[in-house]
Amino acid sequence: MDEPLITMYGADWCSDCRRAKRFFQRHDIPYKWVDIELDLEGERFVLEVNQGRRTIPTIVFEDGSILVEPSDAILAAKLGVKA
Repeated sequence: MDEPLITMYGADWCSDCRRAKRFFQRHDIPYKWVDIELDLEGERFVLEVNQGRRTIPTIVFEDGSILVEPSDAILAAKLGVKA
């Protein structure tokens, strides 16, 4: 199986992360989940991208673009699906 083209950095306690997971699942969009509570490299990446803040979800797309705390509408626009 191919590696998902989207990587989402987050934590299980994060309600925005759970919402984004539901969005991807609802639209059958594969993604890789990186729990920054368990993955120190993932946490470092989030801190670097967000100027020292642990702002999640931080989502990286195939084209290299990054969205931080996106709404369902923003995810839908990015991925060309309905919210």
